[in-house]
Amino acid sequence: MKARQVPDWLLSARSGWTWTGEQRPPWAEETKPGQESVWDYPRPPRLAPDTRRVIVRDGDCVIADTSRAVRVLETASPPTVYIPREDIDEDMLRPEAGSSLCEWKGPATYWTIELPNGTRHEQVGWSYEQPFPEFETIGGYLSFYPARLECTIDGERVSPQPGGFYGGWITSEVIGPVKGTAGSTGW
Repeated sequence: MKARQVPDWLLSARSGWTWTGEQRPPWAEETKPGQESVWDYPRPPRLAPDTRRVIVRDGDCVIADTSRAVRVLETASPPTVYIPREDIDEDMLRPEAGSSLCEWKGPATYWTIELPNGTRHEQVGWSYEQPFPEFETIGGYLSFYPARLECTIDGERVSPQPGGFYGGWITSEVIGPVKGTAGSTGW
């Protein structure tokens, strides 16, 4: 993977964030033992290797199975879990038209999954094929929307991040409130 340079206009935009993980806002929930607050995650985001077993499936059809995932931890958002391409059944992957830009990771490529039975899940995954330098580690890795496929971490079913746009993975260890809920646009 070849990294892209971060344009100056984007570097300027990054500097405008109020919440950067250095302190929790007054509305943040209190953590209990074994929990992580999304308000303690940094901005810019941090990459965290995760050796727990991550499975993405549709019914009995396993799309991905790994113990080599990487979580992206960013202030106000639940972790997004990225899976190495080698641990995904690439026969099911179909590239999609369109893209978006993450101010931290770079331009996203979208993916459709086509199951052996012909069922298609359009734009259900995304990757950063040419990420910005800080995120080269996840270049080519894929993440999937847990609202559209069954995603588990060590057997726990993941809940999707609210709002429909973001792809965060919420488990019992993650507390918020999280970006995507009503009134969270400025977070």
